[in-house]
Amino acid sequence: MDDGRIRRFVENTLRSAGRQYEEARQAYSDAKRSALADLPLDDEGRAKIVCRRYAEKRAVSLDDQGRPDCFDPEHRDCRGCAEDVRDGVVETW
Repeated sequence: MDDGRIRRFVENTLRSAGRQYEEARQAYSDAKRSALADLPLDDEGRAKIVCRRYAEKRAVSLDDQGRPDCFDPEHRDCRGCAEDVRDGVVETW
């Protein structure tokens, strides 16, 4: 193997490890927030809720304030959904 191929191999391996680390970190963070809100989780640690705005099942990450990542502060249904998540009464699947 020449030096260029070895360098590319190492770079690709490190990049892949970095992506895997970030995915694991995000899944842990999502699961931790969802567990605090006592919501069912999907395989990736996202909360399984039914969106009020679009009336559809969604798997979403929650922010530090317990709001779904699709939260729109200007929309009435989104504000109600965030309140329901905090109160533990949001519809789930």
